[in-house]
Amino acid sequence: MSTRQLILDTETTGLSAKNGDRLIEIAALEMIDRRITGEHLHLYINPEREIHSDAIAVHGITNEFLQDKPIFAEVGLQIFNYLRDAELIIHNAPFDVGFLNMEFTQMGLPQIETIATITDTLVMAREIYPNQKNSLDALCNRLNVDRSKRVLHGALIDCELLGEVYLAMTREQGTLDMNIQTDDEQDKSSGSVITYSRPEKLKIIYATADELAIHQEYLNELDKACGGLCQFHAMDSNFQKETTATQETVVTIIEEEKEDDYIEDEYIEFNDLQEPPMESWQ
Repeated sequence: MSTRQLILDTETTGLSAKNGDRLIEIAALEMIDRRITGEHLHLYINPEREIHSDAIAVHGITNEFLQDKPIFAEVGLQIFNYLRDAELIIHNAPFDVGFLNMEFTQMGLPQIETIATITDTLVMAREIYPNQKNSLDALCNRLNVDRSKRVLHGALIDCELLGEVYLAMTREQGTLDMNIQTDDEQDKSSGSVITYSRPEKLKIIYATADELAIHQEYLNELDKACGGLCQFHAMDSNFQKETTATQETVVTIIEEEKEDDYIEDEYIEFNDLQEPPMESWQ
């Protein structure tokens, strides 16, 4: 049986569940066999407290908008049952899980980890792209995911973006034909379907001579900054061989130049000693 995955995101009144902040929006998009099925949960929640102005600047959700929305106690069991037995795919999972557990605890419900498994895409991204920015925006840019519709943070739009990012980061885990659908299949499927297909032969685009020269100049600057070889050069055995050969050539040239200088100096000195007196030239 295929694992039911839920791409999940939340919005809150602030940053700290421990200090009284509450959930105000939750979204979960269902994905089975690496396809968004169209099934989803999306709720706005009255937090029964004021929303921090900094949070409003991020997600744009106001207390006025939430006045007529249900409180968490009224929808908590619905959320709990929807998440049960699923793999939850969350970016920076401790934040969202912390708020869900706080809300569930207030209702006397078990912690989310006891009814679902958690996959943190931020942890995944840091392993795949170490020492780089791995925010959702940064990953969308890196993986060519269109985020033009994302003006403000919102749980539903963030889930849609995260779904595409997750599929892009885990593409090699599936088979080549796992997301190929006929036109009839796409017409019959409900909701939106994100499909990826890989051509038989990948086109190789080589860097131009100018691009390689710019790249090498940049690496040389890194070498200077490191006081040695940067990591890229240190891992490039061909570069090390070329560097060693260049160094040996330079040493040889310097030694030959020194020898030539010595011979030239000796020649001049010898000739100086053998020169006839000035008057004999006349």
